[in-house]
Amino acid sequence: MAAKSKSAKRLYLVDGSSYIFRAYHALPPLTRKSDGLPVGAVSGFCNMLYKLLTDMQDEHDPTHFAVIFDYSAKTFRNEIYPEYKAHRPEPPEDLRPQFPLVRDATRAFNVPCIEIEGYEADDLICTYAKQVEAEGGEVVIISSDKDLMQLVSDRVSMFDTMKNKMIGRAEVIEKFGLGPEHVVDIQALAGDSTDNVPGVPGIGIKTAAQLIEEYGDLETLLSRAEEIKQKKRRENLIEFADQARISRRLVELDCNVPLVEHVDDFVMRPIDKDKLLTFLKEMEFSTLTRRVEADLGGAASGASASAPAAAPVNSAGEADYETVYDEAALKRWIADAMERGVVAVDTETTSLNAMQAHLCGVSLSTRAGRACYIPLAHGKAVGNGGLFDDQDGSTDEDAAKQMPLEKALALLKPILEDESVLKVGQNLKYDVLVLSRYGIDVAPFDDTMLMSYALDCGKGGHGMDELAKRHLDYETIKFSDVAGTGKKAKTFDQVPIKEAAKYAAEDADITFRLWELLKPRLAAEGKATVYETLERPLAPVIVAMEREGVKIDKNVLSRLSSDFAQRMAAAEAEAYELAGEEFNLGSPKQISDILFGKLGLPGGKKTAKGAWSTKADVLEQLAAEGHPLPQVLLQWRGLSKLKSTYTDSLPLEINPETGRVHTSYALASTTTGRLSSNEPNLQNIPIRTEDGRKIRTAFIHEKGNILISADYSQIELRLVAHIADLKSMKQAFADGVDIHAMTASEMFNTPVEGMDPMIRRRAKAINFGIIYGISAFGLANQLGISRSEAKDYIDAYFKKFPGIRQYMDDTIASAKAQGYVETIFGRRTYVGGINDKNPAMRGYSERQAINAPIQGAAADVIRRAMIRMPSALKQARLNAKMLLQVHDELIFECPKEEADKTCEIVADVMMGAPAPAVNLSVPLVVEARAGKNWDEAH
Repeated sequence: MAAKSKSAKRLYLVDGSSYIFRAYHALPPLTRKSDGLPVGAVSGFCNMLYKLLTDMQDEHDPTHFAVIFDYSAKTFRNEIYPEYKAHRPEPPEDLRPQFPLVRDATRAFNVPCIEIEGYEADDLICTYAKQVEAEGGEVVIISSDKDLMQLVSDRVSMFDTMKNKMIGRAEVIEKFGLGPEHVVDIQALAGDSTDNVPGVPGIGIKTAAQLIEEYGDLETLLSRAEEIKQKKRRENLIEFADQARISRRLVELDCNVPLVEHVDDFVMRPIDKDKLLTFLKEMEFSTLTRRVEADLGGAASGASASAPAAAPVNSAGEADYETVYDEAALKRWIADAMERGVVAVDTETTSLNAMQAHLCGVSLSTRAGRACYIPLAHGKAVGNGGLFDDQDGSTDEDAAKQMPLEKALALLKPILEDESVLKVGQNLKYDVLVLSRYGIDVAPFDDTMLMSYALDCGKGGHGMDELAKRHLDYETIKFSDVAGTGKKAKTFDQVPIKEAAKYAAEDADITFRLWELLKPRLAAEGKATVYETLERPLAPVIVAMEREGVKIDKNVLSRLSSDFAQRMAAAEAEAYELAGEEFNLGSPKQISDILFGKLGLPGGKKTAKGAWSTKADVLEQLAAEGHPLPQVLLQWRGLSKLKSTYTDSLPLEINPETGRVHTSYALASTTTGRLSSNEPNLQNIPIRTEDGRKIRTAFIHEKGNILISADYSQIELRLVAHIADLKSMKQAFADGVDIHAMTASEMFNTPVEGMDPMIRRRAKAINFGIIYGISAFGLANQLGISRSEAKDYIDAYFKKFPGIRQYMDDTIASAKAQGYVETIFGRRTYVGGINDKNPAMRGYSERQAINAPIQGAAADVIRRAMIRMPSALKQARLNAKMLLQVHDELIFECPKEEADKTCEIVADVMMGAPAPAVNLSVPLVVEARAGKNWDEAH
């Protein structure tokens, strides 16, 4: 870059729209804990902008700075070419509410936030850059967007913050084959499927660069197109000459935008600490808040600042937390718990996998601020023997004082099983399962996580750290603080006892404090019934299921892996032949180069990083258009996923002690009451494809037994019919009519008899889509029809079933008035953003409000069935064991001779689950079948 005078401007322009999408795609989803508002992109944007501001101040000394945004999707380019960007998908539902928040974030950083209706951010960047360049100043564009590379010059450069890489003339040549002055012509020829810039068919970037290098510019090339030797290329250049000229007008940036703010308004301003911290705290970005406070010197001043941090929980000193080494001390704690009738309990282990974890110690608390830790296996990690030798060569001499594990558990067992002493835990399911493996059956118990879930679902997470911060304004000791992270991370048995004791005792102490706070709220806020009938009694049922596990046939999986591998190899060979070269079918970059570079296929979409997208929807669209290579790639991907996720991985999940696979169910991880399965996730095993169903054949029974699958039929639609009082649907369910065929008949005036399966499929998609608030865009994508046709379907549906629209309107109105919705069983879900002024944010919350009572009611029904199932089977003197819950399906294993009776009892319990709490006006239908494997039973 050329030298500049001291008085010349050095302008930084951030491509804000690109920043938003980069932040969104680079980070996992994040919601604001207080109300569930999606804020992941806002968080990423704030971190990226703060890093940029701090880094450049130290190194580059800019004089002016601004963030530039796209105003809207429609610009002057749509007048030139109506199809411009027409194929771009709508932003994800959870991203839309974040657009205005990102603008707010920019202003909170005291940075100009610039956008102009009718123009893209790139045009504004171009105009400002050319002005400063003409004045003799310098410009740094914070972006990696190839469309901006046409601006690169001696005084204009780009900076890719993700790669920490400057982009100058050399980098443009590397990208396009020629310098910045030729970028527009090259793009005009190559086109851009992401923005729906047509270009010339069959010409990619490399070919375009070669042609422009030979002929000098686009117009010269088009005027001399007949000289091109390659027949197809010559014909295309002649036939699509006007299309290339239109493409040039689309890709060339407008450098004469009528600006509202002058570049002089962008002079660098210091961060307004109070303004920024107020915004960050409102967003609940605690990590960045602490960083800004540390960098800028303290918390925000004034009333907007947060309350001071709470004093340490053990404020009276470490004596409040005792480390128990001997029998006499432990007996004192047990006696205190017996006298008080309640004790908080927490286990410390070597693993988060409760079926493989080894117990390191137990912590107890009998009152707020008073807790103990009983270390049992520190320095003796499973077969190690002797003292733990730390990485610095020191040893933990306290390890020698520990009580023998067997002796301590013998003392703890009576009180942990004593019906007169309430045990309190946080996610106690884990502790109960661990202790059950040591012969201790913990009962009765309360769980603060489940209390929070019953009281505040939708307000944020229910983990201990979050609850401590939310209710006690206290920052707990984090596991990483005592065990470390990365390669140097320790298992808990390797943590020195002095450090371990503080962490473990605090867990019990905080749990006790939360219990004292949350327990009274259950009755006061009318949620005791939800907790006592849907939450607490399910935990021991889940413990029994997780401990039982399910048997897997490794031989079946091995054969499937072999079959998938052979078919993947055949697909690879076919792909190489279609592509005309070998490439890595697992590499998105190589696939995109082949499809959209070499083969020049239409309809490609670009990711936030500027690369061609090769996601499933892109390949599916190309395959639907008859292109063979995308079809083969989809086949290969499907087989690869089944192989890596299931047939290769599931055998590794078999517990060496039990010979079975044990999943873990999260009881409070969704806003609807649905359970989620983890490590391994057994709820996502595919069933819609033949290959996917083959995975289920590997789930088998022990000798002499059989598997049973019991599945609710269309439970959510039945609940909609009841909740919205849809008379025609209720009658159809009562009469046993095919509900999807009935809907198709009502909507399309088509007789049920001899109905086209495609029409029924459309009705099915509408039936299920409507209750999830599906948009015309979403339905159009799902059915492969136009948006206008999809909108007509939705309008027709509401006309035929006005009760659905009435239910939606009433639910939204209730949520706006109360801030929450409830299921027919009383489960409450708070809906943040339901009254927000921003339409996108409000729409997102409205869809949440509509869905939660329906999906939540279905979750409540199956929870009630699972809770009743053990006693019903016991009463019928059946030996069936419940193994898995997969959405609306329950899996059992039982003796073969009991199969018929078990199917009967299971179905009866499931169909009768709503009563007596709710008498449904539609019948629930359960299909229960036995089979030698899961697929056969299902």
